[in-house]
Amino acid sequence: MEVVVTGMGLISALGSLNSSWQKLVEGETGIRWQQPLPDFPPYPLGLIGIQPKQLEEIAENVVLAALADAGLSPPLPDCGVAIGSSRGCQGTWESVLSVTSHQSPVTSYPVIHPPWLETLPNRGAVVAARTIVTRAPVLAPMAACATGLWAIARGAELIRSGECDRVVAGAVEAPITPLTLAGFGKMGALAKTGCYPFDKQREGLVLGEGGAVLVLESRELAKQRGAKCYGEILGFGATADGYHVSAPEIEGKSAAIAIKNALDRGNLTPENIDYIHAHGTSTRLNDSNEARLIRHLFPESIPVSSTKGATGHTLGASGAIGVAFCLLALNHQILPPCTGLKAPEFDLNFVREARSASIQNTLCLSFGFGGQNVVLAIAK
Repeated sequence: MEVVVTGMGLISALGSLNSSWQKLVEGETGIRWQQPLPDFPPYPLGLIGIQPKQLEEIAENVVLAALADAGLSPPLPDCGVAIGSSRGCQGTWESVLSVTSHQSPVTSYPVIHPPWLETLPNRGAVVAARTIVTRAPVLAPMAACATGLWAIARGAELIRSGECDRVVAGAVEAPITPLTLAGFGKMGALAKTGCYPFDKQREGLVLGEGGAVLVLESRELAKQRGAKCYGEILGFGATADGYHVSAPEIEGKSAAIAIKNALDRGNLTPENIDYIHAHGTSTRLNDSNEARLIRHLFPESIPVSSTKGATGHTLGASGAIGVAFCLLALNHQILPPCTGLKAPEFDLNFVREARSASIQNTLCLSFGFGGQNVVLAIAK
């Protein structure tokens, strides 16, 4: 069964769906030097506003935007949900803990004591389910930074299996918290000045917040109601390295299998792909491994870019945002630029500035801690 995308909702440091795309193709970045947490030094961050957002606010925002874009409104009792997050309500837990342990609050989050069931990792999916008033399956995938692609793949499978005709799928993330900053800082993974994917001078990742949700429908349902279609979800591949808690497997064998599976399920070959939206975190290991993988599997002429230099790394939501940009690239026939890239370290056909191109098939890559590899093939 063919699965198409009929609506999208997105919010990032660049703004809403349309403003994010417009600023992206103009080469702008939403990353700013900010200090939202008083007990931490300033960092380059991809904040939506001045202070960190709550997960619930992001989730409701992107779900409602996606429904409006698709020409739908609640209640949608037969609509499935597959919305994930790698951090969930971590910021709320940190805020509560700082108070209950008799310490001064170290975050800008409001001091609240919510029912614990309202702060579990599935919170984004629960918010979506309540927003659309559904009785259909509700999934809350979690696969580190590969969460967004995994959620969209699971949503597409709900339709292909016949369980649902329509699913809202994607991921949301509110990761600007003391623990996240301290953790990545301790690892030496945080950039000090900015995000420069695949650049010789790349320093590390820049945290960003945001999310993206797609309305997935069977082609039959979309045609029946005369809905516009952004594109089609062709196939996915999902594997795990089983190698290290944070470092990717150097030879990239499992990642290569994920790419092969996505291509096979979409009846594609490497030569059929017109653009790759890379994971491109701007960390030393990821960019090196990913560049080697792309060079090994694809023609050297294939255009490649990462958009994290514009939005920051939204962790679990990054893949969903990447898919949204792929769909917009297909609709506008424009390749989005690799914002922040000045001096490439790797011999790939990087998109340095947005440019027109004939794009029929795209590939979106996500690689997460714990060796999570997810790849999604998307067609015009």
